[in-house]
Amino acid sequence: MKKSNIYTRTGDDGTTSLNGGTRVSKTDVRVEAYGSVDELNAQLGLLATYLETEADRGVLRKVQNDLFAIGAYLATESGRAEERRMQGVSVADVAWLEQAIDEAEDGLPAWRGFVIPGGSRGAAVCHVCRTVCRRAERRILELAKRVEVRSEVCAYVNRLSDYLFVLSRKLLFIAGKDEIIWKKC
Repeated sequence: MKKSNIYTRTGDDGTTSLNGGTRVSKTDVRVEAYGSVDELNAQLGLLATYLETEADRGVLRKVQNDLFAIGAYLATESGRAEERRMQGVSVADVAWLEQAIDEAEDGLPAWRGFVIPGGSRGAAVCHVCRTVCRRAERRILELAKRVEVRSEVCAYVNRLSDYLFVLSRKLLFIAGKDEIIWKKC
């Protein structure tokens, strides 16, 4: 029986290999960026278990696939993404996500103010995903200060946090629960 080579021991020294072969520290800004995208993808897998409609699960499935493409793009050495025809996401993917936001928001009551995360388990998990998404966005923007990152990648991740906010509102609305509105002290 052939054993899996899941452990290579090559990372024991605190380095990892980028897509292209260059070894970098596991704390490198690029690793932080694609690692945060990976964490977001895992959180979205949890969120999907709270969704009751196939349409909502389908949106998350596409988003998860897009995040894999973004992660692969971010994990690729500078200058190598183009030669490997990797772009992460396209303008069309950003437009699709904007349409998903509009569809999720359709029929919801008007926004009444800042929302405290919670109200239902699904909505709370949406907010966890939203905050992980915002962190991933910050890590990608930090990487973009050092190397070129396609603007569509930044736009997509920014829109995704908006989608997750709207989805949290939608889940509360479907459940017949009120949003918890922040009250200034």
